[in-house]
Amino acid sequence: MNDKQTYRYTPWWLPAALIVALLLVLGLTTALVLNQGKPAPAVAQDKGSSKDAVYSWRLITTWPKNFPGLGRAPETFARYVYEMSAGELAIRVFGAREIVPPMGVFDAVSNGTVQMGHSAAYYWKGKIPAAPFFTSVPFGMNVQEMNAWLHYGEGLTLWREAYEPFNLIPFAGGNTGVQMGGWFNKEINTPDDIKGLKMRIPGIGGEVFSRAGGEAVNIPGGELYTSLQSGVIDATEWVGPYNDLTFGFQQIAQYYYYPGWHEPGPSLEFIINKDAYASLPMHLQKIVEIAARAVNQDMLDEYTFNNHTALQNLKDEGIDIRAFSPAVLATFEQAAMSLYEEQAKKDPFYARVYESYFRFLKSAKAYHQISEQAYYDLR
Repeated sequence: MNDKQTYRYTPWWLPAALIVALLLVLGLTTALVLNQGKPAPAVAQDKGSSKDAVYSWRLITTWPKNFPGLGRAPETFARYVYEMSAGELAIRVFGAREIVPPMGVFDAVSNGTVQMGHSAAYYWKGKIPAAPFFTSVPFGMNVQEMNAWLHYGEGLTLWREAYEPFNLIPFAGGNTGVQMGGWFNKEINTPDDIKGLKMRIPGIGGEVFSRAGGEAVNIPGGELYTSLQSGVIDATEWVGPYNDLTFGFQQIAQYYYYPGWHEPGPSLEFIINKDAYASLPMHLQKIVEIAARAVNQDMLDEYTFNNHTALQNLKDEGIDIRAFSPAVLATFEQAAMSLYEEQAKKDPFYARVYESYFRFLKSAKAYHQISEQAYYDLR
């Protein structure tokens, strides 16, 4: 330091910077004060809330609300969509009869009463004879084969072609895996024991059962217990141990048969009104697609985890668990194959779906004989 007078140097920009900083502080404080008492953004609200959503949809189902597996899948789907979209698309789920009857889902989504539905394609065979192929058909694909045909084969393309005239877009929406053969109030030892038997069994399985000499009826799940208990039906199939235990069928039927020849890999469906789907921006369409794909796998995981425990509980309650005899299964299979061939001759679109379905099954089955089946036999 020398003896010359020392001056402090003040940068020219410092006063301006101080003024800007002061204004920013004042602006932030004002914003905090003005926003006191305002609701949080949609992403912070309860999952599924539509209060602040840009798009609010309604989803109806064929199942009782929150029913294990079937009913939980649409709830999980709605939650996934809400979370992935940060609240931009909120979907409220309604169980059977909250808006329409269980079998009214297809028409309500088609005509735009609601934007979405969750059900099973085989319920609509009266409208689309080939529809059961997109759920499950007797002696058809298991869940792995079904998902492969839908997502990597021709399945989903054919499915969407079938639904296009009804203004609907379908997505696979869950799978239970191989189901049980059903609950019976008498022993089924020979094909003659089927004759005159009234059984709740939908889809092509019902047609096959009728051809075998029985009488197939289609009753919604929520009415099955009372129908079997009162004698309206003599037998019923539903899903498998996980759901059947919940319904309490073990209290009113003695015999529980396997395997589920009629539904070896039933795929459920999300159906979306085409106009509603087109109204979504592309990123929300993709979120819907991904959420459906995730739920499709999640449902299978849920059933795989819970079925074995439920089966043991049924055994503990004294239920007689039996296998269908080879003669009974052969009767069902013969009836199924003749039905497919007859219908294919009458309906060109049915013929296309039938040919695609069984062509893929033949190929996949050959591989599974030395992979999945070989390993099952080994262990």
